[in-house]
Amino acid sequence: MNSPSLSGASDGLLRTLRGYPRRTPLTFAYVCLLLVGHVWIGQVLPADRAAGVLGHLSSNLDNLRDHPFSALLGSVLFFDGTLTDVTSAEFAGTLITFGLGVCCFLAWVEHRWGKARAVAVFLGGHVAATLLTAVVITIALRHGWYPASVRQSLDYGVSYGAQTVLALGTLALPRRGRLPWAVFVLAWPLGGADWSGPLPDFTTIGHLTAAAIGFGLLAVPAIRRTRVRAAGPAAVGPGREPSHDHVPEPRSQASGTRTPPAV
Repeated sequence: MNSPSLSGASDGLLRTLRGYPRRTPLTFAYVCLLLVGHVWIGQVLPADRAAGVLGHLSSNLDNLRDHPFSALLGSVLFFDGTLTDVTSAEFAGTLITFGLGVCCFLAWVEHRWGKARAVAVFLGGHVAATLLTAVVITIALRHGWYPASVRQSLDYGVSYGAQTVLALGTLALPRRGRLPWAVFVLAWPLGGADWSGPLPDFTTIGHLTAAAIGFGLLAVPAIRRTRVRAAGPAAVGPGREPSHDHVPEPRSQASGTRTPPAV
């Protein structure tokens, strides 16, 4: 017989999954787009054509110079990872960037601040981290720290944007969990880093830059300020300010219970 706690957890998970498209429609659509793109690139297109598409959309130095707009935006239409090889380190990276970053924390950002700010945070983190990393690559090439071939390296995926929302998502955690989470966000890209002279590989630099952007957003007053939802000022009470760390969740219209958070 299932225990009441397991049954309650299962019911809560099912309610979360059922309400996911309604509460976070933009993230849900993006997740579907990424899954379709992953199947299209990996299973439908011939290998040479798939390589050509990804090579054109890659945000490497040459592409950023020749077609920056399509390289910056096109590179977030696919995720670099695997959904099937569950014993590989690549799958662990997919769970962190696609699973936690996009499916969970991007959904949390959308649910808390709305679609426009979710796009601004995710895409802004991706673009800013890519461009700042390009500057580092240019400097490293001048000093001979990176090989010249890095100019045409395959560089695409959602991980920079995901890393930004993973860092920003520190606000979603209880206070006691924030420091360990911040350490994890900064440490996991270094786990598989390849060092070349004084620098790690450029993708590690990109992930650390994206994390720094996300953590930097935590200092923005508009980010830390709680937006009181439907209940309005009356729910706060006279002479009281809303908490800066807790976001009240709306009640589910269908069940009358609190809708579980996205993470």
